Amino acid sequence: MGNQYSQDDVQQILRLAIARQTHEQDDLSRSQLLEIADEMGFSAQELDEAERAWLLRKDQMGLEEQFDLYRQQRFKQSSTKYLIVNGFLVALDLMAGGGLGFSLYVIVGWGLGLTMEGRRTYALKGEEYDRRFQKWRRKRALKQSVDGIVNRILPASLS
Repeated sequence: MGNQYSQDDVQQILRLAIARQTHEQDDLSRSQLLEIADEMGFSAQELDEAERAWLLRKDQMGLEEQFDLYRQQRFKQSSTKYLIVNGFLVALDLMAGGGLGFSLYVIVGWGLGLTMEGRRTYALKGEEYDRRFQKWRRKRALKQSVDGIVNRILPASLS
């Protein structure tokens, strides 16, 4: 084992050491966190800055999870509509006695669109993901603002 460690190695070693030290406990208190930071030579200000950055990252990840769930729910709804409508069209085709006729064109055309939607839902990454996430976030913030205004106005008008 050498005497030199990369930043990544140091982080991994410290993460493992902290995990082993706190294995019996689920959570650390703020004072324990300050004590660990002090032992590692971090100032309270450095710890506060790191904690703020961590909270922002945690909030961002939470919003991204909500965004992903929203997209997945929309895709499931689209898939359900696809199955119901196309099942009905296939039944109509079969009852008409001609086998699969016009319903086959609908199944293939709509299926292609649904496949592309599935790709955008489950395989979207990078700039396109970020652009769609920001658009969803703005719409969500606007909806929350409008809901807040409506909720302030309605109770006043109901009184």
